[in-house]
Amino acid sequence: MTDEPHIIVNDLTMAYGDFIIQQDLNFTVNKEDIFILMGGSGCGKSTLLRHLIGLKQPAKGSVYYQETNFWQTNSQQRSELMQNNGILYQSGALWSSMTLAENITLPLAEYTHLSSIEIKELVSLKLALVGLAGFEDYYPSEISGGMQKRAGLARAIALDPKILFFDEPSAGLDPISAKLLDDLILELRDSLGATVIMVTHELASIFAIGNNSIFLDADSKTMIASGPPNTLVKECSDPRIQQFLTRGQTRKHNI
Repeated sequence: MTDEPHIIVNDLTMAYGDFIIQQDLNFTVNKEDIFILMGGSGCGKSTLLRHLIGLKQPAKGSVYYQETNFWQTNSQQRSELMQNNGILYQSGALWSSMTLAENITLPLAEYTHLSSIEIKELVSLKLALVGLAGFEDYYPSEISGGMQKRAGLARAIALDPKILFFDEPSAGLDPISAKLLDDLILELRDSLGATVIMVTHELASIFAIGNNSIFLDADSKTMIASGPPNTLVKECSDPRIQQFLTRGQTRKHNI
């Protein structure tokens, strides 16, 4: 982790028409952070993620990728910036009619000039990195939910991204599978030197791998806290933060 900014959000307002979801958002994601977007249901976490990955333009404010004001660039420049990102959606979002190898081949065939042999070798490497060596010819329906998440992660890292975005990656997983996925995210962050931005409500993941965060509040429609989750649970007295980070129970052990 460094103190070098990777993404800077300035005075961001999220809205659908006249309905404001969040406003006055200001935060910085540093390189190699595992940055958590957290808050209660309906607060706008996933919508914020859509603003950051180029799927929805904010009603107001700026998103900087280092020195580049993302939403003031043209569509081609935004597309080029997005090629440096990998995204793992909540469902894994694998094409059910394609094998795992075919799913991971898609971005490599679209955005590189590698030969078919080179792509095949790289696909096998990416699957091996997420613990799925030998599963190239399996279809998503033939593997478990946890394995589907890992296959989605293999596709997300196909182009060696500088930033990884995750939307509830542990949703639907049992605690053991969720812990394995957290460990894998840490390993990939370290090996790729990537920045990770993650929407999650899973406390185990938040405390285990998050080194920075913001908390979005649905009632006040703005962020009400920022900082390392382990620090917030110890030092932030706001009852909304405490309720979320403790689920209403006093944490009696060191975090």
